[in-house]
Amino acid sequence: MSERPQAEPRSAYPFFTRITTRWMDNDVYGHVNNVVYYSFFDTAVNGYLISRGALDLHGGAVIGLVVETQCNFFAPLQYPQAVEAGVRVARVGTSSVRYEIGLFADAEPRCAAAGHFVHVYVDRATRRPAALSAALLSALAPLRVTAQEAAQGAVQ
Repeated sequence: MSERPQAEPRSAYPFFTRITTRWMDNDVYGHVNNVVYYSFFDTAVNGYLISRGALDLHGGAVIGLVVETQCNFFAPLQYPQAVEAGVRVARVGTSSVRYEIGLFADAEPRCAAAGHFVHVYVDRATRRPAALSAALLSALAPLRVTAQEAAQGAVQ
């Protein structure tokens, strides 16, 4: 039986971006609804890639499709609250990348949620897998962690 996932520290992620929650993110229970966390994941990763020139949403020949996603919840987030999304890359294949994201309430030392998603990069027209571009690989380099580092929850 595997160990139950634990909330990771900020040191587990080499890059952070700030995301502001919105009124509509809260559900009837008074906290951010679980589906919004996946939107935060997309926002953090794609915002990073766009800012590094590795993703052209409208004109790029290659796009990333999410083929796998998962999230563990440790503490609630709520509006109005700033969220800091930590991002790391745990695996890079020939046409795929596994991104891991930790969502932190402003100034909290441990993540409120942690998850991952896998992008398979495909040709925009044919939807067939495409090799990762040099620009994408360059953008991913500062985010990469070893499997051991990811398992330990700390970036060296």
